[in-house]
Amino acid sequence: MPEADASVIIKRVAFQLFIIKKEKGKESMKIAVTYDNGEVFQHFGRTENFKVYEIEDNKVISSEVISSNGVGHGALAGVLADRNVKALICGGIGGGAINALTEAGIEVCSGASGDTDKAVEDYLNGELENAGRTCDHHGEGHTCGDHEEGHGCGHHDAEENHSCGCGSHEGTESGEGCGCGCGERSKIEGANVGKTLKVHYTGTFNDGTKFDSSYDRGEPLEFVCGAGMMIKGFDRAVADMEIGQIKDIHLMPEEAYGLPDPNAIFHVEISQLPGAEELEEGQQVYLQNEMGQPFPVTVVAKEAGIITFDANHEMAGKELNFKIELVEIC
Repeated sequence: MPEADASVIIKRVAFQLFIIKKEKGKESMKIAVTYDNGEVFQHFGRTENFKVYEIEDNKVISSEVISSNGVGHGALAGVLADRNVKALICGGIGGGAINALTEAGIEVCSGASGDTDKAVEDYLNGELENAGRTCDHHGEGHTCGDHEEGHGCGHHDAEENHSCGCGSHEGTESGEGCGCGCGERSKIEGANVGKTLKVHYTGTFNDGTKFDSSYDRGEPLEFVCGAGMMIKGFDRAVADMEIGQIKDIHLMPEEAYGLPDPNAIFHVEISQLPGAEELEEGQQVYLQNEMGQPFPVTVVAKEAGIITFDANHEMAGKELNFKIELVEIC
């Protein structure tokens, strides 16, 4: 996947797109990071603490750890807004929380991990990659191309009545929706549904290429089974697993990130996007719909004064394989 350029955000207002470049060197601002023992906590809605940094002239002048006051998800936006926080750095985050934060005037940079001080330093230097990651994924580092994963569903041409880059959201006869994880989800059943699980996993394509692994990161993935935090096929696979059990699964696109939607590829006149001339083919940038929800797109072409974006998830249309080990049931 092309490296995302976190310094560029595309914002759509009144069904138009505008490129907004994040400015360095703001005179004064506060940045909050989901915090756990010096590291970026990976689940925004469940974080118990934030580390809040005060910035002046693009440098950290002070920091403090504050409590989330026991609230979760969208309510956390109020906690941060009360402290005049203007940017949030986190791991995974859902669409509802992104909406609440955006409405509070707080920029969201998701998909971060590791040392919180380093994450803030990278942010200030314009080097922090915004993975657009939310809690609607199979594992770290993969945006669901959609929909909670920060993919602000609102397509790019209201007249065409598009809602997102996944295709139709009309339910199938089986009631499983569009199969990309953004629409209706068929009910997950099993002894682990509703419980917090910790799993290790390795994901590979059919040719054996590894695209993700919690083993490589040295810590298991934690999520609530059946809560929509995972792609559908992964959720179903772990619903009846026992601690210590290892399972190999093969997922068709409908159980993973869905099929590519040709309607998710759209064209914009470069002249309508100040700064678009600086973008290159293969570059990944982030869009915001009219609801303030960010989602990643890839620049697939630039020619004759037109720039073409693809909002399909990078995994759309792919068959995926996972080796899953259930480590703990919390």
